Amino acid sequence: MNLVSIAVYFAIFQRKDRPRRYNFHQLAHKVPLKHTFSCTFAPRRNNGMIVIDNILVSDDVLSEQFVCDLSKCKGGCCEDGDAGAPLMDSELEELQQNFEAIKPYLTAEGLAEIEKQGKYVYDKFFGWVTPTINNAICAYGYRDEQGIVKCGIEQAYNDGKLGWKKPVSCHLFPIKTEKSRLDKDLEFVNYVPREDLCKAACKLGKKLKVPVYKFLKEAIIRKYGPEFYESLEATAAHMQQNK
Repeated sequence: MNLVSIAVYFAIFQRKDRPRRYNFHQLAHKVPLKHTFSCTFAPRRNNGMIVIDNILVSDDVLSEQFVCDLSKCKGGCCEDGDAGAPLMDSELEELQQNFEAIKPYLTAEGLAEIEKQGKYVYDKFFGWVTPTINNAICAYGYRDEQGIVKCGIEQAYNDGKLGWKKPVSCHLFPIKTEKSRLDKDLEFVNYVPREDLCKAACKLGKKLKVPVYKFLKEAIIRKYGPEFYESLEATAAHMQQNK
């Protein structure tokens, strides 16, 4: 299967194996897409991509640094966007089954919007998403005493009321995942912090020297599993050695 039309060089390795280099067009004939392997573009800032099975990950996820600084951003990602939080099909059922447990953590305004719009709504660009209040804050969000937007679903989880933490799309931010429009078996994973909103988080990440993938370890494992995360770690180590 031809994924891209440009010729680039990959470094392919099976976890601890020594990297070998292939031209992409050679690679397309040598390794079936669904075969379990990890590979990267020969590291080039902003152009690299890591391929793990059928998942294509921007190498910014490994090379960039990020740590949320809620004291500065005030949880603005929960109210700054084009729609509510994207939901997987399985998460629609989670909202249906757990709504009564979540309900006490929601604001009157949020409950009113959920009553009006439903527990989730369909967006033509993003698919199923959480409803919002006046196209701003998520209907499942609330502000704490410091004015920081928190998630009612996550608070219910923290209090032991349910076993679902929150939508995976929220947990993964500032990573965004998207299925390929040309091949539904392919999925893209990109690092997309908000330019102004996440400036403090990018600064804090650099100060603490925490790569994006390490900051989001729990979320990445939740979405893709521990072996996927181990592949990211192995790739990061390889990239570090070859700087």
